[in-house]
Amino acid sequence: MLLSSATVRDLDRLTARVSDTPTGRSGAKLSAYRIDDGFYVDIDLPGAGPAGIDIAVDRGVLTIRAERETTGTSVTTPAAGPVSREVALAKSLDTDRLEARYADGVLSCSIPVTDRPQPRTAEAAV
Repeated sequence: MLLSSATVRDLDRLTARVSDTPTGRSGAKLSAYRIDDGFYVDIDLPGAGPAGIDIAVDRGVLTIRAERETTGTSVTTPAAGPVSREVALAKSLDTDRLEARYADGVLSCSIPVTDRPQPRTAEAAV
């Protein structure tokens, strides 16, 4: 049976979606939580070096991409290759002040919560 290129792309997307779950072998465990005036995201990225991690915020979505290198042949070792996770962010976060640290295979991002939500106002056109 031959598969069309569209079918292959769909299968690739499905495989990526399934393998990028927190419980999937090649997925990356992610924790997101708020403490006082900060919002935090911790993601396990063993086998990824700091230079291979890309962090971006666009339209209220935090995207973390990393490239894992082979770290061993154990069943518990994450698979080598690309990993990507996304987190929808609240509008009350100051993403311009996002800070990230990578240590011991864990990327930790902190984003300050703004003092108060900014109200939106509009004037009626005449």
